[in-house]
Amino acid sequence: MNIFESYLEKIKIIITELNKEGKLSIPETFNGINAEIPPSKFDCDISTNVAMVLSKLNNKSPLDLAEQISPIIKDKDPLVDSVTVVKPGFINIKFKPIFWSNFIEEIIVNSKTYGVNEKEKKLNYLVEFVSANPTGPLHVGHCRGAVLGDVISNVLIFNKHSVTKEYYVNDYGNQIINFTKSVYFRIREQKFKEIFPIDNPDLYPGDYLIDFAKNIISLNSNMNFEDYENVSEKLTSLSIEQALLLIKKNLKSLGINHDNFVSEKNIVLKDEVQQVIKYLEKNNLVYKGKIKAPAGEDKKDWVEREQLLFKSTDFGDDKDRALQKSDGSWTYFASDVAYHKNKVDRNFDFLINILGADHAGYIKRISSSVDALSGKKNKLICKISQLVKLIKDNKPFKMSKRKGDYITVDDLIDEVGRDATRFIMLNRSSDVELDFDFDAVKDKSKDNPLYYVQYCYARISSVFNHLKKDINSNVSIDNYEFEYSKDEIKILKKISEWPKCIDIACKKLEPHRIPIYLYDLASEFHSYWNLGKQQPEKRFINERKNISPDKLVFLKAISNVIKSGMNIVGVDTPEKM
Repeated sequence: MNIFESYLEKIKIIITELNKEGKLSIPETFNGINAEIPPSKFDCDISTNVAMVLSKLNNKSPLDLAEQISPIIKDKDPLVDSVTVVKPGFINIKFKPIFWSNFIEEIIVNSKTYGVNEKEKKLNYLVEFVSANPTGPLHVGHCRGAVLGDVISNVLIFNKHSVTKEYYVNDYGNQIINFTKSVYFRIREQKFKEIFPIDNPDLYPGDYLIDFAKNIISLNSNMNFEDYENVSEKLTSLSIEQALLLIKKNLKSLGINHDNFVSEKNIVLKDEVQQVIKYLEKNNLVYKGKIKAPAGEDKKDWVEREQLLFKSTDFGDDKDRALQKSDGSWTYFASDVAYHKNKVDRNFDFLINILGADHAGYIKRISSSVDALSGKKNKLICKISQLVKLIKDNKPFKMSKRKGDYITVDDLIDEVGRDATRFIMLNRSSDVELDFDFDAVKDKSKDNPLYYVQYCYARISSVFNHLKKDINSNVSIDNYEFEYSKDEIKILKKISEWPKCIDIACKKLEPHRIPIYLYDLASEFHSYWNLGKQQPEKRFINERKNISPDKLVFLKAISNVIKSGMNIVGVDTPEKM
């Protein structure tokens, strides 16, 4: 039950009827008209801006229009207690107590679907995220994007959309050649006691390659590692296999499972690059031309060469993009276009790419290619995952490790746990930098949002445990005719915002709204819980060591929303803390 959508529909019906009666002019669409929870200083439950939106069209002041519409709202709805008009023209609606009894009954009875937008068209999404080069473990730079992609997927799934989670394996190109050579030298180090050429800047120095080398030697005892050229093809496959095993282990420790792992090498070997070039040529979307020096490049050193270019400027890009290098080989962009043609051909309604901060400049070109390949604008949605700064003792934090010159996902999880890693990574919008403060994450106070939300659930669980009731079981009572207090209605109002939170998180692909909402709900609950220390009537367990039905369903409603939200975020709700 989305009370905002419900009342918006009632308001639309009212103004449509007034229009039919010739008493009000209305626009072709009702865009801009909303129903919201008003600021706490107003003694009401919901507020609408309908009079302000219609003011200009009707050549009336918002206040006059509000005075015209407000009595009709009250007359049409028996659950409305009062309607008031406030400057500059808001209509504030206060419900009768029975409204909140009906509300809590509906969300308890329909607890499994509460928050889901049943009216929204259900779509098919492909979410590509992480897609780190298969050359080593995932590090903190990958972690935020991994959590972002996973939780975007989860919230879409919660709202009944179909979602495929995909990882694009960049297993083709120079970085893979250098990676394979690095593993080869580690194997030589193990088998022949040769010194690893640490000074070679093209090689990967991380000690994790020692484990790769040992595993490959152990599983391939018949391989001859005397000559690199003879084993390079086989070793490349084995090395990537080892890297993907480690990456999948890192992802699993984060609680992430992808549905597909798509190989760049397979796309190249299946001639999908050539096929997409033919498609672009057939549709007059490529030409031979020269690219001017990029901004900031020394023009003296830049050599303009004729190349095969994609007409990305026809689709909003700032310049056309090269598909082929001067030596005839395909650019990375060409492979990416082929991969996105592969995606388009799988008939998803929307493609979502989660990109690191260093790929922000790549959005225009890849979006333009998808527009060209699909014939649809904005089929591809790119979300940027900004940088994470680790803070400890109020200063930048670096951990000692043997993995290379970065902090791995496993390092982070070992330090603070999976739940904290996931929750805090979502605690701010993904398009701004995030400070990950180790001290705050471990603090058991309201300054630690994860702890505060989990403690809310644990407190509710303690009441159920005391009553020997299972918090995970459905609550069934015969009569919902309750009269909740002002403090309790304040929490019910926050619960009523849950469907709206889900709706916005889905439509805008902004999952950070969920942990922020959960923290606000937990804060409201803790404030109410603390009232019981001074006011016995606020306590959940009464003098007879029992609980009244109104408080039982009240607690159950809060716990259901907390549980749903934490499941979407992918963290636990412990019953004891």
